[in-house]
Amino acid sequence: MGMKIVFMGTPEFAAKSLEQVINAGHQVAAVYTQPDKPVGRSQKLTQPPVKKVALEHGLAVRQPVKLRDGTVAGELRDIAPDLIVVVAYGRLLPKEILEIPAYGCVNIHASLLPKYRGAGPIQWCVVNGETKTGVTAMYMAEGMDTGDMIAARELEIGENETADELHDRLAVLGAECLVETLARFEEAGCRLPAVPQGEDGVSYAPIIEKQMAEIDFEKPAGQVHNLIRGMYSWPVAFTRLDGRLLKVQKAVKAEGFSGEPGVLLTENRLVIGCGEGAIELLEVQLEGGKRLSAGDFLRGHKVAKGVRLGR
Repeated sequence: MGMKIVFMGTPEFAAKSLEQVINAGHQVAAVYTQPDKPVGRSQKLTQPPVKKVALEHGLAVRQPVKLRDGTVAGELRDIAPDLIVVVAYGRLLPKEILEIPAYGCVNIHASLLPKYRGAGPIQWCVVNGETKTGVTAMYMAEGMDTGDMIAARELEIGENETADELHDRLAVLGAECLVETLARFEEAGCRLPAVPQGEDGVSYAPIIEKQMAEIDFEKPAGQVHNLIRGMYSWPVAFTRLDGRLLKVQKAVKAEGFSGEPGVLLTENRLVIGCGEGAIELLEVQLEGGKRLSAGDFLRGHKVAKGVRLGR
């Protein structure tokens, strides 16, 4: 019988960790997740991925709207967990909750701290052109991802890897790191040693907002490429063509091309000039239309060489 754990998490990234914690034989006394939310055009009330996993395994699920009115703290004192595990829960825990578990509250964060503290570490490290990232297991403190670090695992980021692809790999790595860390806690029977983050190299990864995904072709092709990779599959990088929104799902740097920023440089391919070099759009979706390969798009739309995007 493993340790008694309370798990707090919400999205798919966290669901992967919960599955591995259950598989490792730990006693998950309760699962806390965000309330069900309306999703999509139909606004259908949808369960968070963590809730789905918890219910499949017959675990008690709680979805509080507030954490600071004392109710959750009371529940947790009654449970008396050895450890609270937090993975992408989406809420800051108040001090009174942080102090309840015997071994503390442990968080898995999807970056190599202290870089990319905050809500959007996976997307921002792609947008910023990082070549490696990873996950950090840390004790939770009252600040945003400021706690002492217990363990870290890193991986290389592929040149054309999207934020979605990186998310899926980090979700697996995070789950592995968490299970290894829990095994160490169980063996030690007490809090594990940890290293303070320090202030060198601190950076932040704020919540992604839709307007951040607008392509600026004045920037070098490498930066444009990174934005397109980092904003996939939400909110999706975009520009404008003849005043209509054009989403760009996939692109590559176009070697050997250069030209005026934002201008189409070719007849039968979507190669666009940038501030330095050029970018080739491979998959696009025009407002009101379907997602298409560049070839299919050009067969259905007359787009002349020399046209300027972004207007």
